[in-house]
Amino acid sequence: MQGTGAPAKMAENREDLTPMMSQYFELCAEFDESLVLFQVGDFYETFCEAAQISARLLEITLTKREDSSGSYPMSGIPIDNAASYIETLLDAGYRVAIADQVQDPSEASGVVDRAVTRVITPGTVLDEELLADESNNYLACLTGPTDAGSSTHAVAFLDLSTGEFRVTSGEQTTVQDELDRLDPSEVITGPETGAFTIAGMETTFRERAFDIGAAEERVGAYVPSPDAVLDSTTECRACGALLAYAEYTQGETTGGLDYITRITRYEPAASMRLDATALEGLELFENRDGGDEHTLLGVLDETACALGRRTLTHWLRRPLLDRTAIKRRHNAVEELCDRSLLRDELRELLYDVYDIERLITRVSRGRANARDLRSLKSTLDVVPELKEVLADAERTPLVERREALDELGDVRNLIDRAIRSEPPIEVTEGDVIREGYDEELDALRATERDGREWVADLEAHERERTGIDSLKVGYNEVHGYYIEVTNPNLDRVPEEYTRRQTLKNAERFYTPELKRREDEIIGAAERADELEYQLFTRIRSEIAEEAERVQHVASVLAELDVLATLAYVACERGYTRPTLIDDGTGIDIDAGRHPVVETTQPSFVPNDTDLTDERIAVITGPNMSGKSTYMRQVALVVVLAQMGSFVPADEARLPVIDRVFTRVGASDDIAGGQSTFMREMTELSDILHDATERSLVLLDEVGRGTSTADGRAIAWAVTEFIHDEIDAMTLFATHYHDLTAIADRRSDVMNLHFTVDRSGEEMTFLHTAVPGASEASYGVEVARLAGVPEPVIERSRTLLSEGIPRSQRQSQDTDTERIERSNGHDRQSTITETDRDSPVRTLTSSENGHGSEETLQRIESDIRELSIADMTPLEALTRLNDFQRRIDDSR
Repeated sequence: MQGTGAPAKMAENREDLTPMMSQYFELCAEFDESLVLFQVGDFYETFCEAAQISARLLEITLTKREDSSGSYPMSGIPIDNAASYIETLLDAGYRVAIADQVQDPSEASGVVDRAVTRVITPGTVLDEELLADESNNYLACLTGPTDAGSSTHAVAFLDLSTGEFRVTSGEQTTVQDELDRLDPSEVITGPETGAFTIAGMETTFRERAFDIGAAEERVGAYVPSPDAVLDSTTECRACGALLAYAEYTQGETTGGLDYITRITRYEPAASMRLDATALEGLELFENRDGGDEHTLLGVLDETACALGRRTLTHWLRRPLLDRTAIKRRHNAVEELCDRSLLRDELRELLYDVYDIERLITRVSRGRANARDLRSLKSTLDVVPELKEVLADAERTPLVERREALDELGDVRNLIDRAIRSEPPIEVTEGDVIREGYDEELDALRATERDGREWVADLEAHERERTGIDSLKVGYNEVHGYYIEVTNPNLDRVPEEYTRRQTLKNAERFYTPELKRREDEIIGAAERADELEYQLFTRIRSEIAEEAERVQHVASVLAELDVLATLAYVACERGYTRPTLIDDGTGIDIDAGRHPVVETTQPSFVPNDTDLTDERIAVITGPNMSGKSTYMRQVALVVVLAQMGSFVPADEARLPVIDRVFTRVGASDDIAGGQSTFMREMTELSDILHDATERSLVLLDEVGRGTSTADGRAIAWAVTEFIHDEIDAMTLFATHYHDLTAIADRRSDVMNLHFTVDRSGEEMTFLHTAVPGASEASYGVEVARLAGVPEPVIERSRTLLSEGIPRSQRQSQDTDTERIERSNGHDRQSTITETDRDSPVRTLTSSENGHGSEETLQRIESDIRELSIADMTPLEALTRLNDFQRRIDDSR
């Protein structure tokens, strides 16, 4: 693991260290991968190079510590406000080791004992201040194949804040997709892991944790019969190493990981695959700027509680493939749509639900306070009311969830009997346990209360007895209870008063009875506080034993919240229930809408989509006309339907899609050594190798970044390959108008274009998709609308009408090409893959091998079909050039 290691180096040159500094450097050496925060009183201190790092990153004062062994740079942060500073260190890529005082300073004969109680990393954060309420914080672990000939990798995910633990395995690309989908903040890697793209912090952990024997033993300590859950030794190694790292970071004094009670194994193939490119291109969770506004999750998230928010995210990340399961969710949403009173009552109750997943984690780790327990009870009190509201629910999913709700009456009753309704935050200072719960505690509190009442009456009694009207009875932490008499009245002080303290203008006294009462009150209070804490920890431990039951209730509450939310969104936004059809038929959507864009554009224009008879649509039209929005909205309708939601359309008849592929825009990957075009081709390669007839493919302007001829050839060949070899449902937006000719040559290809209303130089985008090819791309007109200077616009129009001048080199190349053709050379544009086990696809300019005579006949037919009056000059020149090339090639 990476870290600073700097403080330990400093120690190498120090043989005369003080005991405290020796202790600090020893801890730094032991945890050399972390920046050690060393408790000194009420502060966490760092020294030497670590202090310089902390001061710079945290913008705190760099001071010095001087002792018998020398002078050290030093910087510190207050313990009470440490969370925000720790977050800054984590964001900067550091791990943080917390070295707490584990001994009462008053009991230490020398240096106070300190120990690292926990190591905080991005994936092991448990502090509420550092966790996002609505999001899982996953720690992941990757393992690779160990058997010769195996290519299976495994990945395990653990959210330490909730106890959610999942594992799966598969080929490297499958596991990479799961990493991209769940987006862990930290990934542990070991031997034979392989090369993965990791977005969060990467941590290399000790190899022995990945040993199968150690892994089996560790997993078995958490989950009975792990062999019945896990599919392979690769998965077991991932789970075992993950648990070992979690134990390492959490230390021995934080309550353990007993709340991790189950591992869920899942198959990636059981849900729609959405890789990183699709997640980014469809803007499911992040927009193009990396924010969460104007995303699909942002539109859907009307959840009532944090439990529901996380589950909504999980459902959206993993749309279902099982049509029965999809229909069950649709059934529940439909009933909640039809029964608005049931939906509203359900949502109103769920607003009172606390995040009991994380709360029970704090309980199990011994970090929950009394208010946390009351919050748990408050949530559990909602359960009987929810069951009553759902009593007449009819659809199976709602009925099953009602029956699955455990009211946890024993836990609720225990908290109600034991914990005061409004306890303090601190659990060591009393007033936590209800009166009547424990007889001994009640007796101690009665003694304390009686003593305080006696003291309260003492002032009035002594004033009357002594005649000193200014006499006061008080208390302070140092001297205890006292009777205060001002100096002018000292001659009237009774003989039984014993002087306790002399002030400037008064004297303080005590009496034998006051001293006895003081000892009685303080003794009872201290014993009561101590007993209250013991009782509280015992109650907390009893509740922790029911962690699995609480986690199950949390899961049911979360699902109810999501179903009610999907119904609410459907009603508010006019979504309809989709119809699932046989896999062999295509997508058919009436008046579909983009669920995000329609929230920002009130005049959004719905459009139909029909990929049933023709499964490939070549889409043309100017920029800004709506092509990209249209393609994305089709994909989002599919994703919504398979996650269990209704969809933004008048009607939708949909097959179950196994995967959505997107090639809808790329940028340079400079660090990875890839240009925009190379990234585009890499993504395109993945699509052509992995898509199936059950996939939805979105292609936007494939072929950009290279010459027009090369780009056009690639786009044409890709379309043919998808049609001939894959048969995937495909939306292909392009400015290569030649591509529309494929519809005449392939039976399952059709043309769509987005309409424009043009009046003179004014152009209005109608955002309506209609059959046929677009007349032009209107690029110059779009440039004018964007504010490009008028001279540039005019020159562009001139070049369009006259053609762009060729350079001398280009002219020479053209002459050479003609000579080569006259000598019998047949130039071909070829697309091939040499590193894949797939057939080579070749697009030739000789019309699939037909002879010269047949080619001339086809050219004549194409010329007769031209509508010359409707063509722009550029289109006419382009077609003329094409005819000339085809005639030359046929010779």
